[in-house]
Amino acid sequence: MPASTAETATAAPSAEDFVRPHLRDLAAYTPIEPFEVLSARLGRRPEDIVKLDANENPYGPPEAVKTALANLQFPHIYPDPETRRLRKALAELNGVPAENLLVGCGADELIDLLMRCVLDPGDTIVDCPPTFTMYVFDAAVNNAQFVTVPRLKGFKIDVSGIRQAVQRHRPKMVFLTSPNNPDGSVISEEDLQAILDLPVLVVLDEAYVDFSEEPSRLQRVLTTPNLVVLRTFSKSAGLAGLRIGYGAFPTGLITYLWRAKQPYNVSVAAEVAACAALSEPEYLEHVRATLIQERGRLFEGLQQIPFLEPFPSQANFILCRVHGGRDGKQIKDRLAYDHGVMVRHYANKLLSGFIRISVGKPEHTDAVLSALQSLSD
Repeated sequence: MPASTAETATAAPSAEDFVRPHLRDLAAYTPIEPFEVLSARLGRRPEDIVKLDANENPYGPPEAVKTALANLQFPHIYPDPETRRLRKALAELNGVPAENLLVGCGADELIDLLMRCVLDPGDTIVDCPPTFTMYVFDAAVNNAQFVTVPRLKGFKIDVSGIRQAVQRHRPKMVFLTSPNNPDGSVISEEDLQAILDLPVLVVLDEAYVDFSEEPSRLQRVLTTPNLVVLRTFSKSAGLAGLRIGYGAFPTGLITYLWRAKQPYNVSVAAEVAACAALSEPEYLEHVRATLIQERGRLFEGLQQIPFLEPFPSQANFILCRVHGGRDGKQIKDRLAYDHGVMVRHYANKLLSGFIRISVGKPEHTDAVLSALQSLSD
């Protein structure tokens, strides 16, 4: 006699059963909220919010970008999978052959692509916190491990610690950021070379290099087979909303990145906007110089706030230690809800007593300094 349906039936699997095990406990990345969400939460119009929490360029892109987007001819046609026009312009600008350049949907996509091509499950990267948290996040997504080598006093890279980590854990990749986010410090040539001498792939993230006194190391990729340099249009070019970045890669690596990348990863709009931005170098240089000048004024003003200790920065933001018995999270909330000024506060242990303030327009500097001063009265 055949078994009953109830006896032979098996429980239907849940959707979660199909998810890769290492992702089930993954903590989601916490992004910055957009204007519309902030407006609703704070009860203020978007134009009344002083947004200094995400290192965005308050001046936006050149006018040529808006014109190019308004006249976009082929939004219904798939984009060039090789972003030839933009790579040609970047090659001419940076003195690096187009064959060594790859464009992505933000530098974030290139970080993830690198890990997918280099790391096997269980492989290790070296992270140097406090720094950009996407390196550890993408490693977790790719089922890789990370070894932490905290920065020294003044946020200096711990070269000796990295050397020991490489000898002990044999990681495949070391991620460096210069200028570093969140403090704006730069890595010296001596320290960089010491790390390049190790048997690892060194990924140098130069998202903020346009605001720095140091030159880009982009061209060094041509003579350094274990160096990758990443750049972005989000900061100095004001294109954060269009998500476009690029990197310079050694010849022996970029072949495989081309094979693994999504075929149409960069939209038509993003490539057109980036090319248009590059067509107005005078505007980009003016905005860069203006933000550097305003960074100096913001730094001097923050030095006058009795409960803050600002750190010198070569980026478009300033990190401040909160002291005098004050709480960084409370200061962040007071600035937001009482004054409509958004700054960045960190929940992690290394930065629990810090806030980071992006450099804005002069009126933004006035607003944040006035609000901070009111909190000290």
